[in-house]
Amino acid sequence: MLRSISLAVAGALTAVSVVGFAAHAQDAMSGAASDDPIQSRQAIMESFGASAKVGGGMIKGEIPYNPAVGQLVLATLDAGAHTFGHYFPEGSDTGDTEASPKIWQDMDGFHAKIGDLQQATAAAVKAKPQDLDAFKATFGKVAKNCKSCHEDYRVKKD
Repeated sequence: MLRSISLAVAGALTAVSVVGFAAHAQDAMSGAASDDPIQSRQAIMESFGASAKVGGGMIKGEIPYNPAVGQLVLATLDAGAHTFGHYFPEGSDTGDTEASPKIWQDMDGFHAKIGDLQQATAAAVKAKPQDLDAFKATFGKVAKNCKSCHEDYRVKKD
């Protein structure tokens, strides 16, 4: 019973993150994206957070590992990695954002970090981890890229 509940929670969290991300991705592709790039990138980052929470829960043993859920976590991170970089235009460095001004001062470096993340997420999706140890290895590489970018290009708000 606990396993069923855990899988349902994991699936629901991941589904919410995918739906939220998919709405922004579809808007971006149709040209109907939000006029607020901060809001758009924050929504994508929220999908990252929800996916990371599920992935981390599986790694910590709080949620039983399920290859399908693991693949959905990785696919959500991959889709976001290939999208969120489009939401940092000039002028979107002020307002309710944790994006560091360093992004606009070092756009080439920021895009290099995004490229590293895209490579990690694409490789993780391609790996299709079938067991927890394989998931830990692939998810760990993605998380390392997330952490690296946050250390360089994110301002922590109080």
